[in-house]
Amino acid sequence: MSASAGLTIAEILDQPAVVPLWPTVGRALGLAESTTYQLAAENRLPIEVIRLGRRRVARTVDLHRFLGLVPQENGNGAGGPAPTPLAERTTATT
Repeated sequence: MSASAGLTIAEILDQPAVVPLWPTVGRALGLAESTTYQLAAENRLPIEVIRLGRRRVARTVDLHRFLGLVPQENGNGAGGPAPTPLAERTTATT
């Protein structure tokens, strides 16, 4: 895989509790390194960025949630059903 290629779902799910902004978050979102850091500096990434000294990281669960890889909370602490993949939604209606 080249340095600019996106991450697979398996690679995303096999991450620690916090992940570096680059390459993990940027590649998972399909962004270039400079774009990732620019959006973080402008507070425009779709997930919260945490500063640890000079490092910038994000919670893996936030990344998973944004990408639709974990169920959303339904208010009572229990997770709901997993979202239906787009391919299944589009083929089910045709």
